[in-house]
Amino acid sequence: MEFYDILVFIHIISAIVGMGPGFLMIMPVKTATTMTELRYGFRIRAKLHWLVMIGGTLLLLTGLAMGVIRPFLFSQGWYVTSLLLFLLALAFGPLVLSPRSKPIKNLLQMHHEDTIPDEYFNLSKKLFFYERIESLLFFLIIILMITKPF
Repeated sequence: MEFYDILVFIHIISAIVGMGPGFLMIMPVKTATTMTELRYGFRIRAKLHWLVMIGGTLLLLTGLAMGVIRPFLFSQGWYVTSLLLFLLALAFGPLVLSPRSKPIKNLLQMHHEDTIPDEYFNLSKKLFFYERIESLLFFLIIILMITKPF
């Protein structure tokens, strides 16, 4: 097994570890009926987020390393498009998702009743909309990586 093959293996495992949990980030909080359940769901999301960050970092590093080892990849449309979509998805975190999750985190800390306030549903609807867009970007990247259409 040559070094490039090891990178491909790490890249695939990183995709499973990083993207898999990312597709499920909404699930731990979607069915919460009380603030206790909601807080617990957001703690689960925080732990899943670490897997997404580690896997995503390894994905980027191994993908770029494969391009350095085999520079012709940078002339392949599917590779360049995947890389650009991945960078766009990475930018979603601090530019789009974080500003929409901060008010929710504040609400989780400040709201002391066990009923979920209506404000949460409005805030989460916006956050989850953008999380679904990010999941769509990652899904497109996976399709490009598998099919290599151009």
